[in-house]
Amino acid sequence: MAGSSVEEVISEAEMEMMEKVEKFKRELTSLRTGRANPQLLDNVYVEYYGARVPLKQVAAVSIPEPRTLEVRPWDAGAVDAVEAELMKMDFGSSPSRNGNVIRINLPPMTEDQRKKMVKVVHSMGEDSRVQMRNVRREALEKIKKSQKAGEISEDDLSRHEEAVQKLTDTYVANVDGVVASKEKELLTV
Repeated sequence: MAGSSVEEVISEAEMEMMEKVEKFKRELTSLRTGRANPQLLDNVYVEYYGARVPLKQVAAVSIPEPRTLEVRPWDAGAVDAVEAELMKMDFGSSPSRNGNVIRINLPPMTEDQRKKMVKVVHSMGEDSRVQMRNVRREALEKIKKSQKAGEISEDDLSRHEEAVQKLTDTYVANVDGVVASKEKELLTV
């Protein structure tokens, strides 16, 4: 029975690391890379009938061209509110409206902007790696408590510590791969 609680600790640590990697990937999608990406608008909220709602609940976002986002509100009454929110965003150019369709032309990023974004990605990657190490530390503390309580042997402690370290290495490598991929995407003109 005691062994299963340690297995649960390891399983929980793996789930937590997996969630943190997925969160990191979602955060990266909202970064501007010079290409149109509907996730650039994920954090846009619109005043709609007295409530602040996510843009994706009131409009369809499409990519008609590589550097153009097209926003089509489903309700004609929401077009003004959507346009007002998009005007507040910093896309490098102003959104243009044609009837009920709002187009956002994203200018190409300068080399300076690309390098700054790479630094942001590296910083976010380091934050994610720190989160992985924190999950590892918490899991190891729980496992050591089990050993001190006599629930597992010294050999089991060592084996479980290795398992947690292997998990950590796997998920940190996953983060490193995501960072490298995003860096390549940013530096590709």
